[in-house]
Amino acid sequence: MKNIAYILLILSLSVTSGCSWLGWGDDETTEDDTAGYSERDFYEKIQSSLNASNWSVAISNLQLLESQFPFGKYAEQGQLELMYAQFKSSAYEDAISSADRFIRLHPQHPNVDYAFYVKGLSEISQTFSFFDSFLPTDSAKRDIGSARDSFGTFTELLSRFPNSPYAPDARKRLINLRNQLARAEINAANYYFSRGAYLAAANRGRYVVENFQQSPAVPDGLAVMAQAYHLLEMQELADNAIAVMAANYPEHPSLTADGSFDYDQRLIGSGDSFLAKITFGLIERVDPPAFDSRAIYNRATREAELIDNGGKSDEQGRSVWSWLTFGLMD
Repeated sequence: MKNIAYILLILSLSVTSGCSWLGWGDDETTEDDTAGYSERDFYEKIQSSLNASNWSVAISNLQLLESQFPFGKYAEQGQLELMYAQFKSSAYEDAISSADRFIRLHPQHPNVDYAFYVKGLSEISQTFSFFDSFLPTDSAKRDIGSARDSFGTFTELLSRFPNSPYAPDARKRLINLRNQLARAEINAANYYFSRGAYLAAANRGRYVVENFQQSPAVPDGLAVMAQAYHLLEMQELADNAIAVMAANYPEHPSLTADGSFDYDQRLIGSGDSFLAKITFGLIERVDPPAFDSRAIYNRATREAELIDNGGKSDEQGRSVWSWLTFGLMD
């Protein structure tokens, strides 16, 4: 019991003292620490913090630099480095705000394309969590608001600065974002099928076909249209979608050998239900239509991911130490 009491006492001291007795937080910078600093002194200290990946200290000093020398020689460069440090420290909202502010204040700056780039990266990063680096997740099933914002940011970057050094990477990221947004539309259509909202499902499928023509979700978009229009008794529109699918995607699982559409095919949850198994098939729940043929049409997605990783898969680019520490020590 005495040992437990000692442990609890140590833990309480560490919490109340902010762990300062362990030497943590000694690098925090205050205005008193930088009293009498020239603009050059500030900038050199900031560069030292950035080179050491000490993002919190760099951010603190960059904010002090801007407050004390708002029109100085390093003011604009400091604003660019502030958004970079905020991005690296995972303060994505702050990085987006800093980028928007820089774009608004310096629209003709020679490095304003960098502000767009950091803003787009920060918006992408908001859609991912810590566990995405080592757990299989489907980002298209989350809120895609940030992905849509990032798509718009990178599109504006390419339209305004097509020759920017960040343009090639932005184009590659747009491919992944386009595929993610298209798949999110199919996921929404599958949900509408489960709710009996067939017209809404058809609209989602048509939107994918019309606006994401080069994405691997287009075959499922056509399948959604065929199924939804059939359920709405609009057979002519369903037949048109089937004809396009048969001509361009004959290997889609919803098509039979003769090219006709199997309206009873279920691509998600198509196996026997638990209720059917325990009742030996006497009671069986009919699943609503749901389409996901990424196992077949994932070539474009794989290629985009390889491009995004510089031609290497995630497994090739990560060390054993990185896996053991869940990506914290890479």
